[in-house]
Amino acid sequence: MTTTARTGKAGRNREAALAAFIGRKAEIDVMLARLAALSDDHFNASPDEVTWGHVGTLEHYAGLLRQITDSAFGEGEHAQ
Repeated sequence: MTTTARTGKAGRNREAALAAFIGRKAEIDVMLARLAALSDDHFNASPDEVTWGHVGTLEHYAGLLRQITDSAFGEGEHAQ
């Protein structure tokens, strides 16, 4: 394999990785926008109808999001 062929293959591989990265980022952006809209709507809970079940659901959501933010920011169990 020539140097030019390896360089071309590496370039195509980087382009494919970048396209996949942008695709995953777009998926995350959509999820974040949906979560922000749901939060703005108080997670579809009316203040007069909030129960401990709603609190438990939000606690579960917060725990899952904490796992993500800890990983992304090197905090919690991901701290070095």
